[in-house]
Amino acid sequence: MELSIRHKTEYAYEAPVGFALQKVRLHPLDSGLQTVHRWSLDVTGGKVEASYSDHYGNHVDLVSAETGTQKLQLVASGVVQTRDTAGVVGKVYGCAPLWHFAQNTPLTKAGPQITVLAETVGAEKDRLDGLHALSAAILKTVPYEAGHTHSSTPAEEAVNVGKAVCQDHANIFVSAARVAGLPARYVSGYLLMNETIDQDASHAWAEVHLDDLGWVGFDVSNGVSPDEKYIRIAIGRDAHDAAPVSGLRSGSGAESMMVSLQVQQ
Repeated sequence: MELSIRHKTEYAYEAPVGFALQKVRLHPLDSGLQTVHRWSLDVTGGKVEASYSDHYGNHVDLVSAETGTQKLQLVASGVVQTRDTAGVVGKVYGCAPLWHFAQNTPLTKAGPQITVLAETVGAEKDRLDGLHALSAAILKTVPYEAGHTHSSTPAEEAVNVGKAVCQDHANIFVSAARVAGLPARYVSGYLLMNETIDQDASHAWAEVHLDDLGWVGFDVSNGVSPDEKYIRIAIGRDAHDAAPVSGLRSGSGAESMMVSLQVQQ
């Protein structure tokens, strides 16, 4: 399936900026799941200082804001050909070893609630069936509903809140899979939604490593494994590692961010 993406992120600053540097992970990479036909990152109010591959293999652009600007705009766009592998990424490995993805982070540290959810995996004879059961159990326990969590909400706290978005679902799944003894990682990317072109955020899901299959994906929010409607952008141990945009700035005044995203065939 050929998918077209246009993802605009705009920062508005109440006062002129003295310094701002954004770490941008918005560039998909060729893999067994997808082929990038065309991709670009256009910057207004700043410039790309450097581009590199991080320790997860993600493409990262470092974008600085112009001194004194009050608006920084990033527009990532392109065309990607995707393939349906029933969620199986396979035995594809980078610099980060498997044990690294078995380590918890502040966002994915398990508490009592996630420990109970993790028992779902072992309740099935087959690990793959157990992981699908875990995905369903998370969605039942923490239904999708925006407005109750934020970008820094830990997985255990999101379970306690009882409502969550895709970022929380992915962090919870990763945390529970690790409790069950499996390496797991967070994935950020894009999703073609039925009858919906305009979206207000990118998507997130999780991948777990199984000895016989390698990495396998699970989208808790939609109750499926990723197919040709998904584009992978970045991976990490949690949502912070794979965030589409993260950074820092100096200067007084408030900051606001607006995101618009179009995904279409």
